[in-house]
Amino acid sequence: MICMHHVDVHIERDIYAANNRIAKRNHDLLERYGIKAYDLLGAIGSGKTALIERAVPLLKERGIRPAAIAGDVYGDDDYRRLVVLGIPAVNVNTGKECHLDAHLVEHGLEDLPLDEIDLLFIENVGNMVCPTDFLLGAHERIVVVSTTEGDDVVNKHPMIFRGCRIGVINKIDLAPLVGADIARMESDMYRYNPNIHIFRTNLKTGEGISALVEDLLPRAK
Repeated sequence: MICMHHVDVHIERDIYAANNRIAKRNHDLLERYGIKAYDLLGAIGSGKTALIERAVPLLKERGIRPAAIAGDVYGDDDYRRLVVLGIPAVNVNTGKECHLDAHLVEHGLEDLPLDEIDLLFIENVGNMVCPTDFLLGAHERIVVVSTTEGDDVVNKHPMIFRGCRIGVINKIDLAPLVGADIARMESDMYRYNPNIHIFRTNLKTGEGISALVEDLLPRAK
């Protein structure tokens, strides 16, 4: 008679634990160099890269030295947009994975001149679900949503907002055209995270970006 024993393998828990150990290592490295890092989250086309493009010149004007890690499943489209800004940038492809993890960011940090950076944007893969549970070592998270995703986008993805300090509602100029209620989007954000700082932007024109940059400035040094 063969005796079968049940073995409970906590694979998912082990993956998160291993990721968090590396994230802590990343965080400690950033702290050692005095770099403030932001994990930038949002769906494809929400405006993550555009946010960096608009923020970088304003940060430079204020004496802040920015840099970026561009995360994508494949390709280097966002990376090429960031290099044009004249900042240190690294492209990180995840292959089949729908999110960056701490190990990939660790490799990205190895290719950056850390002693020449004050503020680091880590642009995550365009996804509203997968990145939520994978800490990268950043100090804070920013989530970007656009009105073209529908005014129910926040309510459909509550978990991603709970861990973010900043929420950006982009493409406010298109809200009337797509029937999106911006007030509802803000209300939903506050419902899931009462302490979130919300900014309305039109990143095509730069509307709203100055206020966001001012919010980042005290935490950049």
